Amino acid sequence: MTTEDKFKKNELLANHTTLRIGGPAKYFFEAKEKKELIEALKWAKENSVPYFILGGGSNLLVSDKGFDGLVIKVRSEKLKVKSEGSKYIVEVEAGVPLIKIILETTKAGYSGAEWGYGIPGTIGGAICGNAGRLGQDISQVIESVIILDENLAEKELNKEDCRFTYRESVFKKNGWIILSATLVLKKKEQKLIDDILDEAKKVVKGYPPFPSAGCAFKNYEIKNNNGQLPKEHPELESQIRGGKIGTGYLIDACGLKQKQIGGAKIWEGHANYIINTGNARAEDVISLIDICKKSVKEKFGIELEEEIRLLGF
Repeated sequence: MTTEDKFKKNELLANHTTLRIGGPAKYFFEAKEKKELIEALKWAKENSVPYFILGGGSNLLVSDKGFDGLVIKVRSEKLKVKSEGSKYIVEVEAGVPLIKIILETTKAGYSGAEWGYGIPGTIGGAICGNAGRLGQDISQVIESVIILDENLAEKELNKEDCRFTYRESVFKKNGWIILSATLVLKKKEQKLIDDILDEAKKVVKGYPPFPSAGCAFKNYEIKNNNGQLPKEHPELESQIRGGKIGTGYLIDACGLKQKQIGGAKIWEGHANYIINTGNARAEDVISLIDICKKSVKEKFGIELEEEIRLLGF
């Protein structure tokens, strides 16, 4: 059997994203082991076929036309833990769901990931996008990451090599593929862990009861505007949290809550969510994204930056 024979053809990507939108991938493959992943990547490179690495499918909008290439869904799910005094070392492959890590560590009394309770997706995706919530993010527990570079050579990166910033990492820019990571969590009083878990669960209760890709935009960082924004818009002073202004507030201030195009709608519960009411198309979502960016720019002079990644456009 050739490598290509192992691929599914014209697999509908809507079935593999949390937004439930997207046309077919020309080729689709689920890689459960590193060997399978490398084999598929080598085939793509040798045949000049574009490829995309898929985790849990959150924070992703796929074109209605799909993707004219190979989508590799990472299914590697090995997880090994060991305690060293006050530290808990977690060696985890990229395809492990984030929630599995959270449950494993919190029940053992270790802190560092509990803020992520309810965030969908895999640890590989969380590292790539430096997922975060409640003022914390995944970079805070990363010790090292093992990757495949552009030549499919395996390398180990330390935390600094990953160049983590707010919802960003080196992996978003250079296309390196995350294979696994080592996380280090710390022992903490169970009540303190449970308090953060409770906060995270409250956030989850506020999620829309419709398919979405999570927050459509990053929150706005004041430092990007040299701290001038509050002077120009004093009404925003009270909205600053940790040096950022919630994008949901900005979109709502433009009167865009419940704005709907086709089957896509800006959710009335939180304006930074674009939901699929049942029959949304990718073009509907793109139209709402464009309206949000234009409206916020006109009202506040702020350039919104998408948190959603695009595929096939």
